[in-house]
Amino acid sequence: MAGLNRDTPTPTALTVHGASRVLEVQYADGAVFKLPFELLRVYSPSAEVQGHGPGQEVLQTGKRDVAIVAVEPVGNYAIKPIFSDGHESGLYSWQYLYELGSRQSALWQDYLDRLQAAGADRDQPMPGKAGSACGHQH
Repeated sequence: MAGLNRDTPTPTALTVHGASRVLEVQYADGAVFKLPFELLRVYSPSAEVQGHGPGQEVLQTGKRDVAIVAVEPVGNYAIKPIFSDGHESGLYSWQYLYELGSRQSALWQDYLDRLQAAGADRDQPMPGKAGSACGHQH
């Protein structure tokens, strides 16, 4: 079934706060989320970040100061933020933004736990890419 179903949360306002580095999303149900650019970047739904299946996620580091330089609408169901580090392949659906907002505390903790487990921190630069950005292993 194409299009939005009635259960999909619909934003009524989207505001990029450059100075405080948060994307404010207001929903029709009254929910208001202030999503830090860093959180949006490290949880990008793109294949570059999520990989191609469970366990394939690529831990993002050095994104504390990332900015959103532009936001492009994608139909009437998502946005595509353009980040200052050049990342622009994530399509954030209204549902995904709502999930990020409602689970923000747990997601932050999970990210910090994954950094610690990897012996990395929020300011460590990403390792350089060798070859293509998306190496398929079959």
